[in-house]
Amino acid sequence: MPHALTLDDIWKLFQETNRLFQESARKWDREIEGTNRLFQESARKWDREIEETRRILQENSDRTERQQRETARVVKDVSKQIGQLGSRWGEFVEGMVAPACATLFAERGVPVHKVSQRVKAQLPDNRHMEIDLLVVNTIAVVLVEVKSKLRGEDIKDHLARLAEFKDFFPEYADKQILGAVAGIVIEESVDRYAMNEGLFVIVQSGDGVRLANDPDFVPRTW
Repeated sequence: MPHALTLDDIWKLFQETNRLFQESARKWDREIEGTNRLFQESARKWDREIEETRRILQENSDRTERQQRETARVVKDVSKQIGQLGSRWGEFVEGMVAPACATLFAERGVPVHKVSQRVKAQLPDNRHMEIDLLVVNTIAVVLVEVKSKLRGEDIKDHLARLAEFKDFFPEYADKQILGAVAGIVIEESVDRYAMNEGLFVIVQSGDGVRLANDPDFVPRTW
């Protein structure tokens, strides 16, 4: 016959159940505390990593900014030096062509009385014109455009300059206006293009320069 539960037995069972529950609660608390501790450690580690990443990014940003400023300074200095070199080179080419103009054009029936460099004029509405070399005699004026490297765009610009020349220099209104271009380096076919437009073409020859036009070339007049 089964043993009948007494009130004392029920109380003991209740106490055991309560003991087990409290142990489970303490174990759960420990696990929660451990999890919370790990979470806090992970959070602190994450904060440190974020702060370190932010520091590295800032250092890289500062370094990149310094490098960009330095690169910009170097580019500016080099561009300035190249510009100065180009200007000096252009002056050198003009200095080589100018003394030869008298002989070159005299051989083509254009006697030369005067050669002027960097002749400038200005009109209203901020219109400007500059002639590299202006070759003058009693009946004709030759406008010479001098380039270290002669391109097709230079020919177009010079033709436009020739068309407007008498507007800027009315003192030469009664003279024949001729055109010439000179280049140490000439892009392919540009010399032929210039000749077809009626321009004299001056090219390098040894230590000096010469006219590349055929002896029977007839220049265009403006």
